Amino acid sequence: MRRLPWVLVALLTAACAPQATGGTAPSSAPVPRGLLVEEVAGGFEHAWDVGVLPDGRMLVTQRPGRLALVDGDRVSQVAADFGDVLVRGEGGLMGMAVHPDFATSREFTTCQTHQEGGTAVDVRLVTWQLSEDGTSARRVADPLLGGLPVNPGGRHSGCRPTVAPDGALLVGTGDAADGSAPQDRSGLGGKVLRIDLETGGAAEGNPFADSADEDERRLLAFGHRNVQGVAVRPGTGQVFTSEHGPDVDDEVNLLRPGGNSGWDPSRGGTAGGYDESVPMTDAERFPDAVPAVWSSGRPTEATCDLAFLTGERWGELEGTLAVTALKGSKLLLFALDEAGAVRSVTIPEELDGTYGRLRAARSAPDGALYVTTSNGSDDKLLRITPGVA
Repeated sequence: MRRLPWVLVALLTAACAPQATGGTAPSSAPVPRGLLVEEVAGGFEHAWDVGVLPDGRMLVTQRPGRLALVDGDRVSQVAADFGDVLVRGEGGLMGMAVHPDFATSREFTTCQTHQEGGTAVDVRLVTWQLSEDGTSARRVADPLLGGLPVNPGGRHSGCRPTVAPDGALLVGTGDAADGSAPQDRSGLGGKVLRIDLETGGAAEGNPFADSADEDERRLLAFGHRNVQGVAVRPGTGQVFTSEHGPDVDDEVNLLRPGGNSGWDPSRGGTAGGYDESVPMTDAERFPDAVPAVWSSGRPTEATCDLAFLTGERWGELEGTLAVTALKGSKLLLFALDEAGAVRSVTIPEELDGTYGRLRAARSAPDGALYVTTSNGSDDKLLRITPGVA
């Protein structure tokens, strides 16, 4: 009998617990006060993701195809060849993940839309090695994994990679506004992937491990619209995602291995084009669809990345799930029970409309939360810690 990785065992256990949905309005739970928000650096353009290095420096990806190294209050550009990046619409240089062995390998992986001769080809994962002096980066796996669908206009490009505690790379992808993609288990669009960080192949113990289709073997979950963030709850293996809805129902999801989140704009292949009037989680068409643990209802917030607050410094907020919002221009804090159901949602006043559109959210080893803005000019890297109440 094949032994499942601990992250999948924890997910299967959590999937048996009842799940709850919520709405747009924050609960009556006390709103945390006294958060300290520091502007670490600025001058970015659509700062898409943050990678915290073992020595405390940070890499910041920018959608137009630029990579910056932040060292204290000093920002320098990393010389790297992003000439093949398709910078169009929502596409460009997007998410990134620093490898667990970065201290010795200096490797990290990015998600990026790829073009050849001006024609959109795919969304792909590329692994890079940062030079010893931090001034340049070279490709060492190009691609680590290609073939993720791309929309010529860049719509619904995804694409957020996160390294799980067991070393697998989790990747949230967009459906490229292709109506058939989310339910097509032989494709990589509208999915959450679980792959080997070194080879790009399926990670051991995936739910479709016995499939004859190589891409299906890479899947952890399917039936998604446009996944913007993936985070593993510390100590549990529960995998949460944040996802854009159409004009209603942004979602926070707790994944179930092999689970279908129920997005099907093709209506089972009966509708042409991309029918966005269908439910985000279509329980009528898919009775076994995994319900969201929270849904925005209307209006949407354009929920983006998500990260868990870790460390004793957070006090009662330790273990809270922090979710950024683009359109909503706020940070939402989700208190969860042990099964992953949402107990309350609060919005700290320090991050409610004060910095514009918020995109990345990454927890550092010291417990600080790093968030980027995505307003398009002079975007910021913010450091968030509990301040004096």
